[in-house]
Amino acid sequence: MSDRAAPTAYEKAWGDHYELIDQQLSPLGLKAMEELDLHQGDAVVDVGCGAGQTVMQLAERVGREGRVVGIDIAPSLLEIARRRSASWPQVTLVEADAAHAELASGSANAVFSRFGVMGFRDPVAAFANFRRILKPHGAIGFCCWRSLQENEVDRLPLEATGFGVADETPFSLADPDYVRRILAVAGFAEIVIRAHDEKVSSGNLDAMASVLLQVGPLGKVLRETPGLRREAEPRLRRALSDLGDPSRVELRAAVWIVTATA
Repeated sequence: MSDRAAPTAYEKAWGDHYELIDQQLSPLGLKAMEELDLHQGDAVVDVGCGAGQTVMQLAERVGREGRVVGIDIAPSLLEIARRRSASWPQVTLVEADAAHAELASGSANAVFSRFGVMGFRDPVAAFANFRRILKPHGAIGFCCWRSLQENEVDRLPLEATGFGVADETPFSLADPDYVRRILAVAGFAEIVIRAHDEKVSSGNLDAMASVLLQVGPLGKVLRETPGLRREAEPRLRRALSDLGDPSRVELRAAVWIVTATA
């Protein structure tokens, strides 16, 4: 019998739907990845790598001579990431709180994150740690959510079901001035914060409903109060159906693409 703790409800929801979630989030992460201008042989740290799609996307860019270190606090998601990245020898996965990860100073050309930097208790200390890990003139690049009101992908499910947001953490970096201050105090320079909007999808109506009922703001409400799902699901499906084509349901995502140099 394993002494490893059972996956949390969040980890289980993400693990059960990681392929559909990847389909939805990949275009947004790739926008931030492109801004890093990675080269063959680079060393990259992936903060909040989750089920591993981003470590493989980064590994493609740095090649077999490069190195990708994926960090995540969720062991069950790292197990999925290990399985998916098994054929990528340049990938190393670490179970840790990235804010306090004890990677060698000056060891990385870049730090990347796809929605993995919004939940730090002390964001200045976390970003200062990332700056420490970077080589001189190394770069950080990440995407984070703008406000709930701007994000149809999160707002519509809540409005359709009549529920309020249960957790503001995903939107903790919605204020670009706040992001800029955090990075500046953490020691970063050449800070660029660019708005990016894009329609995202997990596929058809069934796929999109499945994801939205498990993750995101509505998913959090339903994980904490499962009895609400019976009334929430038909309302959500009706709202998604009203958008038009059920073979591919798209909702607008609004993010910041952020880059800075050490």
